[in-house]
Amino acid sequence: MNKAHIISIGNELLIGDTINTNASWIGKFLHGEGFDVEQVITLPDDYSLLDEQLRESMKSADLVITTGGLGPTHDDITKKVVTDYFGVSLVTDQNVLNHIKKIFELRGLKFSHSNADQALVPENANVLFNKKGTAPGLWLKENGSCLAVLPGVPHEMKYLLENEVRPRLDNQFPERVKLTMQYFHTAGVPESTLSDDLIGDLTEYFNNGLDVAFLPGAGGVKVRVEYTGSKPETSESELLKFRERILERAGDMIYGEGRECDLASVVGQILAKRNLTISVAESCTGGRLSDEITNIPGCSRYMAGGVIAYSNRLKINMLGVKKSDLDRVGAVSAEVALQMAKGVAERTGASIGVSTTGVAGPGGGTAEKPVGTVWMGFWLDGDHFALKGSFTDDREINKQRTAAVVLETVRRRLLSIETLPYNLIPVTP
Repeated sequence: MNKAHIISIGNELLIGDTINTNASWIGKFLHGEGFDVEQVITLPDDYSLLDEQLRESMKSADLVITTGGLGPTHDDITKKVVTDYFGVSLVTDQNVLNHIKKIFELRGLKFSHSNADQALVPENANVLFNKKGTAPGLWLKENGSCLAVLPGVPHEMKYLLENEVRPRLDNQFPERVKLTMQYFHTAGVPESTLSDDLIGDLTEYFNNGLDVAFLPGAGGVKVRVEYTGSKPETSESELLKFRERILERAGDMIYGEGRECDLASVVGQILAKRNLTISVAESCTGGRLSDEITNIPGCSRYMAGGVIAYSNRLKINMLGVKKSDLDRVGAVSAEVALQMAKGVAERTGASIGVSTTGVAGPGGGTAEKPVGTVWMGFWLDGDHFALKGSFTDDREINKQRTAAVVLETVRRRLLSIETLPYNLIPVTP
């Protein structure tokens, strides 16, 4: 496989002001494009360190990708390092300059000298035209090694990689073998259960050149399968064999396939197909569930509305929760979750009502209701029940997992799948 290095540039990445999502995304991109990513390096805005690393990477890698340091401020040093490395001068690219001026004009902003400097490019570079921003990308070559210099803004970087860099990779490295990969997405099933009880022994597949990885997260477990054997022509058949096996053994648990698959989108498709609507009553998730549902384009077909009822007063006044039950068993209870789900469905006229109420953490827990205790209510298809989750002591993970369990429960119920996420036991009124 061709070797690749990723160099991320910026003090903000090293001190934690900005999370380096670019490196992760580029790594996935290059892996799928048939490159062996040997190094991912993060450097400060330091000329000498970047110069040293660039020289080392250009000697040892077939492809080097840098992100960051192309902005209009004094600490943006990438172009200076690149021009010095190649021993060339900067020249103005008129197309880029016109593009930048047009952006500022459309936004009603004052155009400055520092913005004009973004149109300066090394004279030996091919410009990667950036339709998504003001900083162009650069493509340079030396002794068979290629250098892609990209902006650090994630959506600009992704645009350039997919639309400008990928065609150049096809031209420069036509013989590379792209990996054949498949992804399976699950929610509400532990990694160990998926691996041991459902899929079982994989020795046969490993021997035939497949690599299987289980990738757990707060919302569920993703299974990645790729062919790593020496006979690419057999990759499709081997992947097909594995796909048949995993669908046979864990088909009900898999909500989607492909690299990118969103549980909320899958649920939305089912709702739209059946002309059903859903409403959400949230306490401990604080709008997370509603956000996931409404992140899907076209969700107005099935999303009726929602209520963030954090206080008991709102639970009573807006959702019809009984004050006597709040006083008796508290907000984090099956009784309250059930009433919230039914209440939001009735008040919005939705086919389905769901609810969340719990102790998200990190404080607020008790011996009876420790942090991570969550009750989720459901009112759907003539069924009224609640589920109790016992999650973690991390607030963010608890919100993510609660949203995933609610969506996965709706999916399974609508598809008449008998088991519930994590084998939770339903509680009825």
